[in-house]
Amino acid sequence: MAYSSLRAAVQDLEQHQRLLRIKEEVDPNLEMAEIHRQIFDRQGPAILFERVKGSPFQAVSNLYGTFDQTAFLFRHTLEQVKRVIELKKDPMSFLKKPLRYLGAPLTAISALPMKSRWSSPVAWSTTTIDQLPMIKGWPMDGGAFVTMPQVYTEDPLRKGPMNGNLGMYRIQLNGNDYVLNEEVGLHYQLHRGIGVHHTQYNELDLPFHCSIFVGGPPSHAFSAIMPLPEGLSELTFAGMLAGRRFRYAYREGHFLSSDADFVIAGEILKQVKKPEGPFGDHLGYYSLTHDFPGMKVHKVWHRKDPLWHFTVVGRPPMEDSSFGWLIHELVAPLTPQEFPGLKELHAVDAAGVHPLLLAIGHERYMPFRERVPEEILTIANRILGTGQTSLAKFLFIAASDDNPQLDTHDIPHFFQHVLERVDWSRDLHFYTKTTIDTLDYSGSGWNAGSKLVVACRGEKKRALATEISGDWSFPEGFSDPQLCLPGVLALQAPTFEVESVARAQAEDLCKHLKHVDLDSVPLIILTDDSRFAARTLNNWLWSTFTRANPSHDTYGVEAFIENKHWGCRGPLVIDARKKPHHAPELVPDADVQKKVETLLKGYGY
Repeated sequence: MAYSSLRAAVQDLEQHQRLLRIKEEVDPNLEMAEIHRQIFDRQGPAILFERVKGSPFQAVSNLYGTFDQTAFLFRHTLEQVKRVIELKKDPMSFLKKPLRYLGAPLTAISALPMKSRWSSPVAWSTTTIDQLPMIKGWPMDGGAFVTMPQVYTEDPLRKGPMNGNLGMYRIQLNGNDYVLNEEVGLHYQLHRGIGVHHTQYNELDLPFHCSIFVGGPPSHAFSAIMPLPEGLSELTFAGMLAGRRFRYAYREGHFLSSDADFVIAGEILKQVKKPEGPFGDHLGYYSLTHDFPGMKVHKVWHRKDPLWHFTVVGRPPMEDSSFGWLIHELVAPLTPQEFPGLKELHAVDAAGVHPLLLAIGHERYMPFRERVPEEILTIANRILGTGQTSLAKFLFIAASDDNPQLDTHDIPHFFQHVLERVDWSRDLHFYTKTTIDTLDYSGSGWNAGSKLVVACRGEKKRALATEISGDWSFPEGFSDPQLCLPGVLALQAPTFEVESVARAQAEDLCKHLKHVDLDSVPLIILTDDSRFAARTLNNWLWSTFTRANPSHDTYGVEAFIENKHWGCRGPLVIDARKKPHHAPELVPDADVQKKVETLLKGYGY
């Protein structure tokens, strides 16, 4: 079954008891987002908002709220798309298993974008920005945002969909200095394809047209974030996953997705920037106000009976976690091709994706001598030098020959394996004064920070502590030790106020710990709330790796510098306290929370 529209997908979900209709009028200012969050937290269904205050249009969210529902939406095409990707990895697979791959070439060819010959459903009518569901997700957000956009731009010298770029970059609809109905804000980050087009247009005297699609078959939104192999366009991939070719048309010089529910078309102002944000983002903090390009709005088209598709982001896991799951399902076969020697790579969703990568690599350089990190260091450099993975901040990589059954998705076991073997005097490799994720404010500036590779290989060196020892002592100001994982100790520390004072506190702690037997605790985390950090695995991952800048916040017992290599002979200490320069955490509005709880009780939630 190929969905011809978002409405068709929603009807299919409803027929299979996978849809909740909210019949009351709801406020797009915080209330709709809170409904979404509470339903998502309960692993609930997709949500159709029948009456949106201030808008004539209905809205839908939580389409991808669970892995199971995401798989359901693509149940008719997912296996065939996997086979196309497998052939991309190894074309000889066709000769080895011809029956398995018989339809794969046809799937790829038949998914090429198709121009609408007669009518384009999305051009049924027009509206204005202020008539759209103006959804604000968090109290400090700078305005209403499009949170599930498909942003399309074209190469100025090679027109047409096969040379276009489709990406998901949030759009601010109002607030700040934007003139309502005339301008919107466009937020895009490092390593995004739209930046290449922006650079090209800056050198030419041509208008930089941009089209923002909302809705359409579910595969269209997913294709906007899918990391694709070279030579495969997002629109072709959208057609493959939809089981229906991506249909498009040109109207008044703008590229339209014919099957979208809405298209906001306009022109990016090449030399103009305006303040964008704040916005409650997927690291669990606000991304702050910064200058970004703006777009002059020319027209807003919509189809008959459209649905406004949105999501809510915040501290993971959230709905966008399903995108990460589906990407892994599809591209796992390509990993060895993209990163030679790499067995597994896991961007940890609970840590905000880019702050923490876990990897396993093969070691084949010197199989006849002592097992030390060699090839995995080469692999780590490749990971940090490639596309989106180059935004990683902490990368832990282990060697497959130490444990062939090791799995990066079994996070506690992975850390146990590493911490049992790690040699902090040898295995730490820093990258200083470099770029990090735009949304990560733990660094020394916007997009500026550091990276740390922990490359571990060899025999087990220690047994890890599984309980607090009465022999452990800590200096005044450090209290309430809690084990987060075997060998990982969270220690409540004084509030971080002034960097020089906080640094002295951490260094004094390390001097004190030189005289404490902590071999079974190789990793110590300084935190504002040790019980919170230890309460769940996700709490530890999030509070540690989103708040630490490796070059500034890493200390060690018996630390040393030898030929510009930093290491330590005792436990590693990571300062994961909140710093004054960090962005605020996301906190829902308590009154709205209570109102939504009462509303959802009437629906059995």
